Amino acid sequence: MPDSFHSDFAAALCDPETPPPEVVRRSGRKRFDVYRNNRAVALIDVLADIFPTVQRLVGEDFFRAAARVYIDIHPPRGPILLTYGDRFGDFLDGFEPAASVPYLGDIARLEWARRHAYHAADAMPVAIDILAEIPADRLDRTCLVLLPSLHLIRSRFPIGSIWAGADDVDMRFGEDIAVLRPDFQVETTRLSGGAYRFIASLKSGDPLGTAAQAALGEDTEFDLAAHLQGLFALQAVIGSRDRR
Repeated sequence: MPDSFHSDFAAALCDPETPPPEVVRRSGRKRFDVYRNNRAVALIDVLADIFPTVQRLVGEDFFRAAARVYIDIHPPRGPILLTYGDRFGDFLDGFEPAASVPYLGDIARLEWARRHAYHAADAMPVAIDILAEIPADRLDRTCLVLLPSLHLIRSRFPIGSIWAGADDVDMRFGEDIAVLRPDFQVETTRLSGGAYRFIASLKSGDPLGTAAQAALGEDTEFDLAAHLQGLFALQAVIGSRDRR
């Protein structure tokens, strides 16, 4: 086989307008077309499994048509499909036929976060008692280490309520969402005011004092003690360290 065979074969597989290599055309174009179609169907099924709420919101026919466009634009980057679909939310943001459902991309990001959390590395949450071991004068400089599975989503739409299938959803208000897997179950939690900015700051490596100031800048009624209790109640913390 010539050196270009594999790249030409892959290009034809991903683009129906691209002819397969000549040797494939000679041996049977119809068989190649069947193989290409079966590949597309399999990838669409993968996406349908990852994004069931997106499919529920737009219907199976619309979803599969959108997924077909997605796989043409964003074919798998390798043989392992564990991370396939990571750009589906961004794709839906710019997918003109979905413009009437402007929250669809955020719903996809939420569902992708749940998949990410499910496959994230295991870690053991710790109790809030670890804070008692830290001298008071060092607490502001203490960084909390959070679960590898923790993912945060900020949306101008109530995506947590939509994802959960709530009957009465007020579309005027957005929601901040935390997705994590503290044990064997992926959890999706709506965050209260200031919590998103606080946790996002901690997740980026900021110490408690900096994270609290960031949250206060967004919510003047932010209560550090209450939000720390909430963070540990989520079982989102796996340790602490001094700021370097």
